Amino acid sequence: MKDAVLYCDGASSGNPGESGIGVILTFEGKTYEISEYIGIATNNIAEYTALIRGLSKARSLGIKKLSIFLDSELLVKQLDGTYKVKNERLKELYHAVTSHLKFFKDYSIKHIPREQNKKADSLAKKAAKTVS
Repeated sequence: MKDAVLYCDGASSGNPGESGIGVILTFEGKTYEISEYIGIATNNIAEYTALIRGLSKARSLGIKKLSIFLDSELLVKQLDGTYKVKNERLKELYHAVTSHLKFFKDYSIKHIPREQNKKADSLAKKAAKTVS
């Protein structure tokens, strides 16, 4: 079973402000890109929303093994249990992520520098400027 690779990022113009998400999912030689405007949100909400959207896409493709890369240290540390999730809205999103993760046979979540997440970042920033 081959790994799929997921890069996610969220962007917010202001915090909170106009926000967007960027997702790059690579699986079996195909690349899926998602760039969506999500309305007024904080950067952390945008980051979680991008991850949820990416996990949902991976599940819809029947992916069972997933390597996830995020440039949000906060998300990675909340998901690995290093940091507690205190904000009520983030708790809801955290639970949505953990619910999605249960469907994968194997996954890893790694923090990467922003420079290694440029494409997802670009998609998120572009979406944040696309006010519906």
